[in-house]
Amino acid sequence: MGKTYERIDGRLRTFIEAQPLFFTATAPLSGDGTVNLSPKGLTGSFAVVDEHTVAYLDFAGSTAETVAHLRENGRITLMWCAFQGPPNIVRVHGRGEPVFRDDPRWAELLGHFPDIDATQHGLRAIIVVTAELVRDSCGYAVPFMSYDEDRDLHGRRFAREDDASLSAYFSKKEYIAQSIDGLPGLPLPLPPTTV
Repeated sequence: MGKTYERIDGRLRTFIEAQPLFFTATAPLSGDGTVNLSPKGLTGSFAVVDEHTVAYLDFAGSTAETVAHLRENGRITLMWCAFQGPPNIVRVHGRGEPVFRDDPRWAELLGHFPDIDATQHGLRAIIVVTAELVRDSCGYAVPFMSYDEDRDLHGRRFAREDDASLSAYFSKKEYIAQSIDGLPGLPLPLPPTTV
């Protein structure tokens, strides 16, 4: 059944890098705050940086709950499920940080995602997660499902935006600059990228 790992390597790394979909969960410190759970996909938008660090690209969307929660308290859990092949669920519990476009680390971090054209998706941050606890479990109840391909709708929608129009789009959304619970979200206007 379940096992705890000291690092993300070998079979564990191979498994999570092969999954086309993962989930992120965050929450504010407030006991009555809104828990956020988000699906993440898009081939090439996730990377294992080293044995204790993973990162993913945070693209344009209608809210910025993950960014707001991480700015407040840093707690995050990522989860992958095997929808094909042997059953397995892997969770990385850790501390996350949104790295914004004007951060000196931006260019180096972006180098971990060579197979994706981030300019087509309204890239607003890179979420970096340092693993504190890595566990797997059986996944016996997870159904078999097939992966056909990535949707191209997100790229088609946001490829036509530049920094100014993307900032204008975000400023019209209720839960981008601040979270549902009023926490600081995405800094606006978007700074230009350092690349």
